[in-house]
Amino acid sequence: MSNINTSLELLMQLSRFQALVARKFDQLSVHGLGFNDLLVLHTLQQAPKEKMRRVDLAEHIGVTASGITRMLLPMEKNGWVSREVSERDARVGFAVLTPAGKRLYTEAIKTAQHIAEGIAPGQQLNDGTLQPMFNFLNNHLK
Repeated sequence: MSNINTSLELLMQLSRFQALVARKFDQLSVHGLGFNDLLVLHTLQQAPKEKMRRVDLAEHIGVTASGITRMLLPMEKNGWVSREVSERDARVGFAVLTPAGKRLYTEAIKTAQHIAEGIAPGQQLNDGTLQPMFNFLNNHLK
């Protein structure tokens, strides 16, 4: 029996769960994208005018500014996202969801929702079983 505290055990379990989620979401490759790509497309799709400052997008996704640049480059090459420069400050860049990106998102989100339902059935959220964990994660990701 291990002598680790409950906090560390929880984080280890979350890490293993994250690995499971990553493997399951590999199925998004049928759309030509990965889970992180979907996360970017979803975030932009939810943003006003479907665009965000790149630094804000990075923070929302949980990566560095250089990390979001590395994520966006192939998405720009594929035509899913475009780059826009601020009219007021040329140092400020925006990521903008393109029509092709919006179409891809609309198709891929259906697959993602199906995968998610297999991992964490909505019924469990609706009956309150997973609600404490959902609340915990929401509180720590703000």
